[in-house]
Amino acid sequence: MPKFTRLTALALCLGLLAGCSTAPGAQQNMSSPEATEAATAQTQQDTRAQSFGLSYQPDAGWNPYTCTRLANRPLISLLYQGLFSVSSQYRAEPVLCQRYSVASDLKAYRFYLAEATFSDGSALTAQDVVASLEAAKGSAVYGNRLSHVTGIRAEGTDCVAISLDTAYENLPLLLDIPIVRASDVASAQPLGTGAYAVAADGAALIRRQDWWSDYPPAVDVQTIALSQTTTPAEIRDQFEFGQTDLVLADPGSAAYVEYRCDYELWDCATGILLYLGCNRSGSSPFSNESVRAALTHGVDRTALAETYRGFAEEAYLPASPEADCYDSTLAASYGYDPSAFSSALAQAGLQNTSATLLVCSDHAVRVTAAQAIADSLSACGLQVTVNALSGEQYQEALEIGNFDFYLGEVRLSPNFDLSAFFQEGGALSYGGISDASTYALCLSALENSGNYYDLHQAVMDSGQLCPLLFRTYAVFATRGTVSQLLPGLNHVFHTANSRQLADARTDWDGPDVTAAPTEQTEPEDAEASSSEP
Repeated sequence: MPKFTRLTALALCLGLLAGCSTAPGAQQNMSSPEATEAATAQTQQDTRAQSFGLSYQPDAGWNPYTCTRLANRPLISLLYQGLFSVSSQYRAEPVLCQRYSVASDLKAYRFYLAEATFSDGSALTAQDVVASLEAAKGSAVYGNRLSHVTGIRAEGTDCVAISLDTAYENLPLLLDIPIVRASDVASAQPLGTGAYAVAADGAALIRRQDWWSDYPPAVDVQTIALSQTTTPAEIRDQFEFGQTDLVLADPGSAAYVEYRCDYELWDCATGILLYLGCNRSGSSPFSNESVRAALTHGVDRTALAETYRGFAEEAYLPASPEADCYDSTLAASYGYDPSAFSSALAQAGLQNTSATLLVCSDHAVRVTAAQAIADSLSACGLQVTVNALSGEQYQEALEIGNFDFYLGEVRLSPNFDLSAFFQEGGALSYGGISDASTYALCLSALENSGNYYDLHQAVMDSGQLCPLLFRTYAVFATRGTVSQLLPGLNHVFHTANSRQLADARTDWDGPDVTAAPTEQTEPEDAEASSSEP
């Protein structure tokens, strides 16, 4: 269901004007006003059901590994599919993967492909999947989510084998990466296996009549008109005046513009975590572990979410509250309790001491959030000053440890791997946070999701991280134009999948190549050897 809907006076007036117009020479309709309005509404709804439009920024292309423009992501979710999709509850669902198997040590997987085709009619092969996943490694969009992957190889035409350097229980969660034709991985407009293909003139998406799947997409029209655009305001105007029918927007962006028309609205999961990181060394008040651990009690996350226009979920553990690994009972231990933070300061003899909160000034909304945090903590007895630095200066201050604590934002992988924080030399291990024992807990959680409880408890009790919010995007749609829409992670047009992960998992095929070989005695003769099953 949509998050909520709106109807403004402007939209109502436009609807009434449309209902009252009469073509020259046409006989006037003598029906009641109510009947006229109902007929007009039905006509408009029928017309909209046969048409659909999207904005896009042509200069950014729609290569799923390099395109970072939010406006183009809805197109990408219609053109491409992954081995799996990930729902807003962070659950993997099979798409291009027909079935898969995993070795007993959870370090090797085999994925067998569905009989899918690209928009030119060519068959999806294992080589396409290998090329796509290699292109996604370290990309601007998918980051380092495959950092534990040591090998990706094709086994025949319909099987992809993936090996890892650590045990993974939920590797499919990371494989919602769009698959393109192998020869197109560097193209600005690669071919995909989705329900739509780009028209020859680039002005529209065309519904594929030969689409391999019998599962209907969330929008099912013959042609989706594409409107070129350059700015968020232009995207909004195209939507508000009926030129387009769906927009993906970031309410946490400084470029965000308000929408003032009739629409349906959904949240779209992002995996973006807003958090506080502390400097554990030097004269920082947060070198005191009890003060660090109590920091979570000093921030009013409910008020902070309003800074992001409500498009954020309060988080008291370093995982989305929508995910299965988020334990609500454990999270309740770290809720807002300003007296607990004040008490920790007093016991440490740090009441009314000063601290500097570092934030990147390139993100105006984040600076506003930092000031709200500073005000909240100052009311508890820690005198906080916000230090807003430009991107390059901010990054330099993080790397040399020139901060007491900082407000950071990171897009976590769908399995909420925290390795980058705690691994020695990790990309996010600022302020002396790297820790061998916590890193071991990260790997243990990847191996068995039941171990996330221990990881989260250790992180929160030691104050190594202070999670605040998981941000969401906003999906605006013209009323009645999409059905069954359940926006998922990286997939605006996600709908309920009839297949679940358990439906695709099978026993491991063949020898467990990751296990140490067992000692075998030499057969007495060739005949004895050939009798082995």
